[in-house]
Amino acid sequence: MFQRILLAVDSGPARQAVVRLAGDMARLTGARARVVHVVTSSATLAAVVSLEDDAEAKLILDEAVASLRDAGVEADGVVARALTTQIAAAVSTAAEEWDADLIILSPHHRGALEAILSPRVSDAVAHSSRAAVLLAPEDNAG
Repeated sequence: MFQRILLAVDSGPARQAVVRLAGDMARLTGARARVVHVVTSSATLAAVVSLEDDAEAKLILDEAVASLRDAGVEADGVVARALTTQIAAAVSTAAEEWDADLIILSPHHRGALEAILSPRVSDAVAHSSRAAVLLAPEDNAG
């Protein structure tokens, strides 16, 4: 079944649900996991401004990789960089370069108007990737 699971994590609280689901799937299938965290930047007319510092990005990535390893999953992680409008492409590229056969990420619920003006990353990844995409449900328990 699945041999290589790529999970995309961000700084939001939904990342714990993504990590748990990826860990469960990896243990069930004997898959390896790779965590990708996209450090985003915003472009203005005058400059490109990073929205997250490297230390914060490393902490998020290391926490996810450690959780997977603690659960008995062979895991590593990479940091990608992209503009806010290119997050989905960065996730899809990371999945393709690593030859992932499953991508797990959170759906980031938004209102209908916001979704029309700026499509969800999960929707864009699902439409642009050759790998299966699994959306982690929100974890209301913690």
